[in-house]
Amino acid sequence: MNTAQIPPGIPEPKTNKFAITSLVLGILSLILCGVGVIFAIPGLIFGFLGMSRVKKSGGTEKGHGLALAGTVMNGTALVMFPIIGLLAAIAVPNFVKARSAAQRNACIANLRSIDGAKATWALENKKTQRETPVEADLFGPDKYIKEELKCPAGGIYSLNIVEEKPSCSIPGHALY
Repeated sequence: MNTAQIPPGIPEPKTNKFAITSLVLGILSLILCGVGVIFAIPGLIFGFLGMSRVKKSGGTEKGHGLALAGTVMNGTALVMFPIIGLLAAIAVPNFVKARSAAQRNACIANLRSIDGAKATWALENKKTQRETPVEADLFGPDKYIKEELKCPAGGIYSLNIVEEKPSCSIPGHALY
């Protein structure tokens, strides 16, 4: 109601506090998505209470629209919660699998570099296929590989003799 339509002497309707609370909780529940369910349930309750009290007030309270908007937002947040949970349940294992595959591939690339450095070391230094290089023979600013390579998954590399492929302590991280 506009103040121009209110007859003199009648107080202007006050905005229902439950309606305001429902709207605020609705905004919070949507912004905070996953944990927003904590705000959504009380927000729904406040929304329904606010709409009911505004309706029963006989015009002394306003805010039905605020309560309705809060109720809709809180209801949307409650519907989004299981959907977000389902998406997370699908995405997290796939992310872990992709990360593991990327680490494995990077480790295998490191092992290939080490294998090439071992072969070059043996050829340049007239070493036999039964000899084993040490890290100082392969890694360094003036060596075949500038810095010592590390397995991205935390495995430990074994250089092995020249005729054997270098290996990693993590199963599946191997040159074939």
